[in-house]
Amino acid sequence: MGVHIADVSFFVRPGSPIDREAVHRATSVYLVDRTIPMLPEVLSNNFCSLNPNEDRLAMSAVFVMDKQAGIIDRWFGETVIHSDRRFAYEEAQEVLDTQSGDMLEELNTLQSLSRIIRDRRVKNGAIAFDTPEVKIKLDETGKPIDIILKQRIETMLLIEDFMLQANEAVAEFLAEKVKQQHIKSGSIYRVHDVPNAEKIEDLSQFLKVMGYSLETHNGKVKGADINELLKQVEGKPEEYLIKVATLRSMSKAIYSTKNAGHYGLAFEFYTHFTSPIRRYPDLMIHRLVKHVSGGMQMQPEDLEQFEALAAHSSEREVSATEAERDSIKMKQVEFLAEHIGEEFDAVISGVSDRGIYVELNKTRAEGMIKIRDLGNDFYVYDQKRYRIAGEKTKTEYRLGDPIKVKLIAARVMDKELDFGLADSSPKEAGAE
Repeated sequence: MGVHIADVSFFVRPGSPIDREAVHRATSVYLVDRTIPMLPEVLSNNFCSLNPNEDRLAMSAVFVMDKQAGIIDRWFGETVIHSDRRFAYEEAQEVLDTQSGDMLEELNTLQSLSRIIRDRRVKNGAIAFDTPEVKIKLDETGKPIDIILKQRIETMLLIEDFMLQANEAVAEFLAEKVKQQHIKSGSIYRVHDVPNAEKIEDLSQFLKVMGYSLETHNGKVKGADINELLKQVEGKPEEYLIKVATLRSMSKAIYSTKNAGHYGLAFEFYTHFTSPIRRYPDLMIHRLVKHVSGGMQMQPEDLEQFEALAAHSSEREVSATEAERDSIKMKQVEFLAEHIGEEFDAVISGVSDRGIYVELNKTRAEGMIKIRDLGNDFYVYDQKRYRIAGEKTKTEYRLGDPIKVKLIAARVMDKELDFGLADSSPKEAGAE
């Protein structure tokens, strides 16, 4: 089983003008209506694209595996790849679903192994977050015309399983080699620290109010217990809300030359090897694999920059993620601006002394119902119970409650939506 990644490091040499610009950008940015790439398109769409029926330079992680997905042998290095077939995820999924078509035997073998790998990872404590991705369809002018929640199909998970395996194995390999060769700056690791104890206790309190339990010990929590929680909320109205709250309680993954393991994946060693066209740390890893294997000699000053480059890449990743989220929010608001006055099913995603925040079920767009729009009552904010309650009517609005809302206003540039209660009574909107 081979994981073959285009050899970007052959074309992007340390210190070259194209490398200096790649360092500055550190990552590609994926906005709804455009991509701001780390490297020029001539690389990503041509020389560093493993097109079918063409020879292409690659960096490969090759594994000999047994039927229980155990690794018997492994090899890392430079290759030339001649791809026989390009599959879209959906095409490969159809072959598996119908049990007929190109490369059926190979795909069945990969699916069997990937399921074992995934189950083993979860049993070891990896957290199985899997939330639908918001996809915004645009017309030819860039105007949003539809918003869908895209679920990942099994072929996507299959590829992810083997990518994770390659990343883990390359990290282990490099950790051994840099120690043997006394490389001071070490390797680049993708590290994910244990969650902050205070955030975990806050999450536990939040879950109690929502009617769920998460076992914690002085702010520490096991991945297996988080997975059990995620199973309990599957299919419930509050599922997405709880998954997001749990995700936000986790530490942020960063790049570092000091290995601290990866809590979320339950890996002792982990790095990024599989996307050098869009992430600079992966490019650094490819160069290091070549260096320790004798294929490319790196200068001491290049190795000494690793820690600074890791910190810079972490910072640029945060900026890119924020830009991508803002892009989605803006297009969500732009789309809904055409639907003022319409009613939507939602869930209460936040409560404050100013009002309640709601998230629409179909689009994941979020907005606010101000207290003055909740009706003729005086509402008291109960911070500990994540709710507000009317003194006269005793109407309650609680975090996680389903609610029917009407869109009042959409401010595109501010990325803000204002909602009111739908024509149904507040009691019918989720209050007891």
